[in-house]
Amino acid sequence: MENKHVGWLVVSIGVVMAIVVFLFNNLIKDNIGLTCSHGPTCEMYAGLNVQTWISFAIVAIVIIIGFVIMFSKPKEKIIIHTKTRTITEKKKPIDKSKLDAKERGMVELLEKENGTMFQADLMEKLGIGKVGITRLLDKLEAKQIIERKRRGMNNVVVLK
Repeated sequence: MENKHVGWLVVSIGVVMAIVVFLFNNLIKDNIGLTCSHGPTCEMYAGLNVQTWISFAIVAIVIIIGFVIMFSKPKEKIIIHTKTRTITEKKKPIDKSKLDAKERGMVELLEKENGTMFQADLMEKLGIGKVGITRLLDKLEAKQIIERKRRGMNNVVVLK
């Protein structure tokens, strides 16, 4: 919701409160007139005046808060742009001649799977244990061929 709409809502609530205070004030004045035998010099009228002013002060504060909200500048939105590759952009070809057999096998498997796979799936398909796959991924990451991204309790391996 925008600040302007919230401000109008708070001002409206303040106006409704003012109407309620005014109606109750008149009702209480009538009751005091019926029950107090001293007339306008009765002490209940003084108490009523204090209560009325306090009520209208609270209503005024609510209305002022509404106007402050209405005219305050909304916070700036933070927009994060992510760069995605388009079809026309081509990935750099990977020089597989400098890779050993396990590294080459992993890169070929990733290429077959459109460049992304879960680390656990790589372990399963290549038949390598946790330690071995971690070391292999570390080497390929150091050569800037792949990138690991954390997804919950698992990693996604992405070809760069």
